[in-house]
Amino acid sequence: MNREKVFKIWLSSVVGIGYKSYFQLMEFFKKAEEIYRAKEIDIFKATGKKNLTEKIVEAQKLNPFEYVERLQKLKVSVYTLEEEEYPSILREIHNPPVVLYLKGRLNLKDKFSIAMVGSRKATYYGKQMAQKLSYDLSERGITVVSGLARGIDTYSHLGALKGRGSTIAVLGCGINVVYPTENKKLMEQIGEEGLLVSEYPLDYPPLSQNFPLRNRIISGLSQGVVVVEAGAKSGALITAQFALEQGREVFAVPGNVTSAYSAGTNDLIKQGAKIVTQVEDILEEFSFREDLRMALTENEELSLTEDEKVVYEFIKEAPRDVEEISYTLNMKMSKLNSILTSLMLKGLIDRLPGNKYTKKIFDNYKKL
Repeated sequence: MNREKVFKIWLSSVVGIGYKSYFQLMEFFKKAEEIYRAKEIDIFKATGKKNLTEKIVEAQKLNPFEYVERLQKLKVSVYTLEEEEYPSILREIHNPPVVLYLKGRLNLKDKFSIAMVGSRKATYYGKQMAQKLSYDLSERGITVVSGLARGIDTYSHLGALKGRGSTIAVLGCGINVVYPTENKKLMEQIGEEGLLVSEYPLDYPPLSQNFPLRNRIISGLSQGVVVVEAGAKSGALITAQFALEQGREVFAVPGNVTSAYSAGTNDLIKQGAKIVTQVEDILEEFSFREDLRMALTENEELSLTEDEKVVYEFIKEAPRDVEEISYTLNMKMSKLNSILTSLMLKGLIDRLPGNKYTKKIFDNYKKL
């Protein structure tokens, strides 16, 4: 890690430093290391804020290199806003995080992701819908983003982990802080198989004001946001609002009209959010966009089993008769029919007259 990045991480960890103040200071001092060594009067000239100045001066007593060493021991990576590795989809939102703390195996770059959010006080119906939709998205190689909170978030992560894809948990606290405590094992599993993400420095507590702000990252990392279950004043509606402001697609799972737990989602539908009852309702919304359709197709191919890949690669070359596929690939008809059905349901192939199959080119996720 280069020296300047070490000091940028130090600066971003100062409580009160956000997007605006970070770049205000960088514009004045040019380098983060200069801020670390600056006199109080000069810092005040740059910020014009006494309270923030005092916090920076207090932070100057810390050793940035010891902090970075601790991050490395915890196997936590850090992306600064200026780095190429920082996800471009998040960089383009209003007030993006200055830094991202990351732990896990998943690469954030160019991931096709769908956010799943909802009430912490979820009903059985909401939990089942969250888990089913997340599993179906994951089976198609799509990353599921949520917030590791109780209720809908938890079941969204669980569903995604059961599929072939992965999941991202955006935290409202330091990446080494377990919250809620009952999700300790889930957090560890995501840290090993998916990705934990936070804009907060190590040890930062899960303060109530962190979570509404955290929601802009959940929607910012995603092409669309699905609100599974939410009351009239649910925090999930804040994520939906961020999604609208960021130009993301907003979806909602309908619920019982007499249930207070579905008042928020049903209201979103009245305001124009697309109704979701199955995963195809989400995916077909993106089939009209060439850039996203290509990304979806690539995700589908990555999520295939080895046998599915063999069959799909053969069909991609040219339309194939079912007998030809079976003979050439030396595959039993019963097994082949199962694979062909799976490839059709995933929107990768079409059946033609004469029992032939061909690669699907347009409207990959149109209902069959």
